[in-house]
Amino acid sequence: MQTHLAPEYQNTPEGREAEAILRKCVHCGFCTATCPTYQLLGDELDGPRGRIYLMKQVLEGQMPTRKTQLHLDRCLTCRNCESTCPSGVQYGHLVDIGRKLVDAKVGRPVGEKLVRWALKEGLPSPLFAPAMKMGQLVRDLLPESLKAKVPAPQDAGAWPTRQHARKVLMLAGCVQPSMSPNINTATARVLDAAGIQTVTAAKAGCCGAVKFHLNDHDGGMDHMRANIDAWWPLVERGEVEAIVMNASGCGVMVKDYGHVLKDDPAYADKAARIGALTRDLSELLPELVPLLKDKLNPEALQAAGLQAYHPPCTLQHGQQLKGGVEKHLTELGFQIKVTANESHLCCGSAGTYSVLKPDLSKQLRDRKLGHLNALEPQGVLSANIGCITHLQSGSGLPVRHWVEMVDEALSGGV
Repeated sequence: MQTHLAPEYQNTPEGREAEAILRKCVHCGFCTATCPTYQLLGDELDGPRGRIYLMKQVLEGQMPTRKTQLHLDRCLTCRNCESTCPSGVQYGHLVDIGRKLVDAKVGRPVGEKLVRWALKEGLPSPLFAPAMKMGQLVRDLLPESLKAKVPAPQDAGAWPTRQHARKVLMLAGCVQPSMSPNINTATARVLDAAGIQTVTAAKAGCCGAVKFHLNDHDGGMDHMRANIDAWWPLVERGEVEAIVMNASGCGVMVKDYGHVLKDDPAYADKAARIGALTRDLSELLPELVPLLKDKLNPEALQAAGLQAYHPPCTLQHGQQLKGGVEKHLTELGFQIKVTANESHLCCGSAGTYSVLKPDLSKQLRDRKLGHLNALEPQGVLSANIGCITHLQSGSGLPVRHWVEMVDEALSGGV
């Protein structure tokens, strides 16, 4: 797609990157067929190709409008289009740039500004944990819309205390320790059973995705630099073999640190090293299967029954990791099925999307649950805290991280 950048964007890092991405687009429209919002709304401007045209106009100097902003806001950033695109258009990077440029020129209503500010400042804040605990105490009294965002309190169990020669770093995350603390402890216990010690860095926090995807790029990059600083001593000394992510939304962000910070001379090399060391927990499964298979309780395997697995967009599209979870869990002896219909489509969670665009988000959730429920499973599994919480808000079945099921089978629980 030929592009003529407006003078204000020429010779800027964002302008050059956007132009390079735009030039890969050949207008084929394959992306439209797999875009969740286009599926719901049927509007060309609510699909990737239409949004690309809108961003191209802005980059060429056309003044964006509130309507431009709305169409970009409706994008889930699921990156399904990247899996479909035959030309390798990096739409996720482009829409991050486009949203930032549009927000710089188009104001938002006061109420919308306040909600977005509260999300980007509140979710990564140390105050989030006590606020969530307070919400859980009065959960039964909350209106349904708010209750859906406050999971029931959960016993995380004990963190393993054994020492191992093999060590991995793990990002605890900003919301997961409060919303579903068992995911982190289950991860540590499963790795411990395989002879791998999980360590965390006390000063590591939010991966940066919350602020970055709400157009506060500077704030997001501050979180990224803080994590790099927290992890670097362990990485530099060679004490850890990988940085493990059990939330695929965080994983796709941390793997992208090298790209986001490429123009920061103080952090570019470190960020690239951190990204290269980062692994989704499922990437360890090929090695874990032979180490864990004989340790699983047969009765727990049987009791788990059929589980429906929802692959998060940030795993299958953002990280391009497809088929591994269901394949290796089956090898461990679990009964796992992925829906034959629309397994590639987003569940509607998409970070803060379920708060900012609740109607579209709920439609996508119910559509996804319809396909999952058709499998008649005993439970639903996923690999990202956002997907788990969102799907659970509309399902009577238990929805959890797949590592929790493996942990339960290791401990013999039913």
